[in-house]
Amino acid sequence: MRKERESTVPSQRTPRRRPRPAAGQPVRAVRPPVAGPGLRARARYWVDRTVVRGVPALAGWLALACLGLVAPVSALLVWTDSKAPDTLQGKAATVWRTVGQTLRLGGEVGPPLRMLLSVFLALVSLLYVSFLVGIVTTALTDRLAELERGQTTVVERGHTLVLGWSEQTPTVVAELLAAHAQHGRGAVVVLADRDKGEMERELRDVLPPRARVRLLCRRGRPADPGALARVTPAAAGAVVVLPPDAPGADAQVTRALLALRAVVGEGCPVRIVAAVRDGAHLATARLAAGPGAVVLDVDDLAARLLVQCVLEPGLALVLEDLLDFAGAELHILRPPGLPGRRYGELAAACPDSCAVGIARADGTPHLNPPPQTVLAPGDGLLVLAEDHRAVVLPAAPTPAPATVPFPTRPPTAAAPRRALVLGWNHRGERVLEGLARGGVAAVRDGSGRSPAPEAYDHVVVLAGPDGDGHPDPDGPVLEALLHLRARARESGRSVPAVAELTDARNRRLAPAGPRTDLLLTGRLAALLIAQVSQDVHLAAAFDALFAATGDGVRLRPATDFVPPGTEAPFGSLVTAAARHGAAAVGYRPRDASRPRLNPPKTETRRWGAGDVLIVVGPVPGRLPGPCP
Repeated sequence: MRKERESTVPSQRTPRRRPRPAAGQPVRAVRPPVAGPGLRARARYWVDRTVVRGVPALAGWLALACLGLVAPVSALLVWTDSKAPDTLQGKAATVWRTVGQTLRLGGEVGPPLRMLLSVFLALVSLLYVSFLVGIVTTALTDRLAELERGQTTVVERGHTLVLGWSEQTPTVVAELLAAHAQHGRGAVVVLADRDKGEMERELRDVLPPRARVRLLCRRGRPADPGALARVTPAAAGAVVVLPPDAPGADAQVTRALLALRAVVGEGCPVRIVAAVRDGAHLATARLAAGPGAVVLDVDDLAARLLVQCVLEPGLALVLEDLLDFAGAELHILRPPGLPGRRYGELAAACPDSCAVGIARADGTPHLNPPPQTVLAPGDGLLVLAEDHRAVVLPAAPTPAPATVPFPTRPPTAAAPRRALVLGWNHRGERVLEGLARGGVAAVRDGSGRSPAPEAYDHVVVLAGPDGDGHPDPDGPVLEALLHLRARARESGRSVPAVAELTDARNRRLAPAGPRTDLLLTGRLAALLIAQVSQDVHLAAAFDALFAATGDGVRLRPATDFVPPGTEAPFGSLVTAAARHGAAAVGYRPRDASRPRLNPPKTETRRWGAGDVLIVVGPVPGRLPGPCP
């Protein structure tokens, strides 16, 4: 029987099977077909290989590309020109000249040797110009990069040098620029281990408009003598050393002071003002700074300012206005003829300033001395004035007759006070000690949510612990203020409060009532540093002014010195305060929150309930009676 022939139709053909490998033979994997690289990938790969070969290969391909583009276009230009030569040789010579002029290759015609020599000279000229352009470009690029890095030398004289970067640096620089603007010119130089562009961007807003002052930023470690020498500290009018916002800040301040003495020398008369965060490093920093330098403990200063605001509710804005360079600030006047004159006579001889004390020749301040105190040679008059050009009349004017009746009663004594301290940080112990010295019994509540704050006379809210583990120290303060406001609504009694803030941007966010003082302790410390940098003798005056005891900045009702409803000039209240043993320096109207320091003594207004007189005098309840 014949076998049927298999069909040859492709659709009916059975798939062909691969033979199975014998036992023990490896099995080969079947690879799918791989598509070859595309044209774009091949072109990129060719460009990469050409670049790797170096400059000669790039120059050669660039020359071929230029010739391939310039030669056809030049030929088309010649062949379409009606004035071109008629012969083929003439047209070829014209094309060669056009190519040569385009590529700056000479373009000479004639024998081949002449053409090669012209091309050679053109290449030499092109090579020289290229090298010259490269050298100039590299030099300019390096110089611009050096300027961007802040590595250039500062050639200034009488400038103020700020070493280090912290959250206080913008405030210090702004105040120093304002101080230089009062003199009409000057410069502030900042040296910190930070990018120059970042520093300039952060400080751009603090530059006074239309003022002939310069702000220069340089990058470098303040503890590096080489970097320090580039900012010419020996020619500076003052040097300010700030602790950075980093662990070991006080140790870096000490190293910067040692580097400063190494660069400047031991006998160079440069005003040095430094700050430390921990009082334990204060003695070491003073040894490194040398004699004549001022080293401030910013944490101790912050604690003392908090105590001041507890003793005098509403004092926060007065302190800020007193310490900045906008308006009136403290000055020490030493005009001729001061020795032998009495303080009371000199205080009356200041038409455009308010006298607050005497600065002795050795720098010791004497705030609010008795009127009979006689100034010795070398003593200065401590005044609150707009600038250092305040006038002291050579002879005391004749006292004007009293135009208003003076109350004969002294201010009433304050009742014993109890304060509640919410929150805690490393300044808390100093705050408690200062309150105790001021006669305030303080109770600590670290939870930040006291169930009955209305049982106390004052509430102090401390910022949270700062450091790497607590990036937002103002968070607990805002939360505590929210609870205080809610409790005041429930109980119907608002307790005076003092809240410490570290970031000025949180001032507008704080839910503070009309009886709450928001104290930016870091800003106030920066303002004080800037003030002392202009006159180191002011350090002792501020130290006495911010003490918990003794004469300091106090707030008194204006009706303690004039009867309510009296219309009188500010000078009359100055006289009335002097009779009660205090020095009036300004007032705060009842319908305003900002104080007015050193107003014109001829400024007249009607004094009534709610008007507050700002004086320098003893603690509350210890003002003497009227002087005979």
